[in-house]
Amino acid sequence: MESFVIQKLNKNQLVLHLNLDMQTKGIARIVLNKGGKENMLRKYSNHRTIQDNIKLGGLTAFSAGMVNVASVIVFFSFTSNVTGYYAVFAQEIAKGNWYQGAVVLFWILLFLIGSMFSNLIIIHGKGKFSAYLTHSIPLVLEILSILFVGIYLDVFYEDSLKETEILVGALLFAMGLQNGLTASISNSVVKTTHLTGLTTDLAILISMFTKEANRNNKDLVDKFHLLLTIVTSYVMGGLLSGISFNYLSNKTFYVVCFVLLIIGLYDHYKLYLLKKQFVKRHREELVA
Repeated sequence: MESFVIQKLNKNQLVLHLNLDMQTKGIARIVLNKGGKENMLRKYSNHRTIQDNIKLGGLTAFSAGMVNVASVIVFFSFTSNVTGYYAVFAQEIAKGNWYQGAVVLFWILLFLIGSMFSNLIIIHGKGKFSAYLTHSIPLVLEILSILFVGIYLDVFYEDSLKETEILVGALLFAMGLQNGLTASISNSVVKTTHLTGLTTDLAILISMFTKEANRNNKDLVDKFHLLLTIVTSYVMGGLLSGISFNYLSNKTFYVVCFVLLIIGLYDHYKLYLLKKQFVKRHREELVA
């Protein structure tokens, strides 16, 4: 029976032990140098390619658009960013509405904590656990937060103000997790839950493309494609959320969880395929 074991040799190399069948009679030991194709979540910081960032940005922006539109429909509140809440916080404090101000501050802090928690997991998990695992933990927590909102709306929700404040906070925490995750593993290149700065960057790039030299600059063109992908995916996610809400109502949040699950499973599947292809290729070479 053929089998294989992948053993970590050092920081940059893996050893692949192939236990071959009876016809080839033997055990092969192959040293793999890391640096070939990797999956979307495993790549970290400046080791990422533009294709990695486009995939990451597109899929996560799509889910952020879905969450934001569903939140506006149910709670009349935006949850994919906190830009406007800083102004609301200042306004409530100026009016002397201390409770409302405290709630808005609570929302801002939840977004902050979510982003901080994602980065903490990645920083402290690096070297101790696999990159895929450390990057998947914030994604799992995000799914659980959104799933909690969907289940609560389906089963327990009585449309009270306090319930709404807590559920909006849960969604802001989830979006903080996502924004912190995408920013951390892309070296702050990809941020998908808010589009204000991104729209400004797009405007700057479009104006720069009025010069031919800039239109031929690969880095600028790649950045434009990335930003355009994020914007388009965000809008498409919002459209899907709005349409699905007409048919699924609060169960739309389950659809968001499904999209996020696809992101995680897609990466796991790509990693599995790469390992399988490598083993098959080298087994054929050894038999030949």
